Amino acid sequence: MGKRTRLDIIGDILSAIQDKGGRMKQTHIMYKANLSHSQLKSYLEELLDKEFIGTVKGKHNEYIIMKDKGYEFLEKFRQMKEFEKTFGL
Repeated sequence: MGKRTRLDIIGDILSAIQDKGGRMKQTHIMYKANLSHSQLKSYLEELLDKEFIGTVKGKHNEYIIMKDKGYEFLEKFRQMKEFEKTFGL
């Protein structure tokens, strides 16, 4: 397995959030997606801009939440990965 692509990393971030019920702290995403803090910030900014994710304030923390567009992307991304695997690409 080679280096992860940009799309793989976005998929990892969104999968991590989805696996936690659609809501997760930034630091937990950073560890789950295996990213540095600066890498995470960059990806989260892009995903916020594209409205794949949003933020919500909890009692003591800010959480990253998955939006409909993020769920749609993740579904299509997984289909694409399955397609690649099916055809050995």
